Amino acid sequence: MNTLGRHVISELWGCDYNKLNDMDFIERLFVDAALKSGAEVREVAFHKFAPQGVSGVVIISESHLTIHSFPEHGYASIDVYTCGNLDPTIAADYIAEKLNATSRETIEFPRGMGPIEVKSPSVQNV
Repeated sequence: MNTLGRHVISELWGCDYNKLNDMDFIERLFVDAALKSGAEVREVAFHKFAPQGVSGVVIISESHLTIHSFPEHGYASIDVYTCGNLDPTIAADYIAEKLNATSRETIEFPRGMGPIEVKSPSVQNV
């Protein structure tokens, strides 16, 4: 399959409350996950919400990794988008493991496969 990139989106359930609510832990985890997949980290931005939750992004030369955590539900939504030859599942699997996810739903989308041809509907005269 010829694509410009791969985009993994995961729903992580049963995650450790304390890990999901620890901004410093999440930031280190996401940087480590990016590096583990072979990516080059460019910028990092994370925010801690009150009373709980963390959102953040790691910008990599090859695209990005993001998280939105809901500690009160043991839930995190993550996505890992990589371009080139990097495998986003390496980072996504590492994140799920370190958050102690007990359940996971993951989908992967190929990105940049080319424009979709849209045909104009034929006009009929009545």
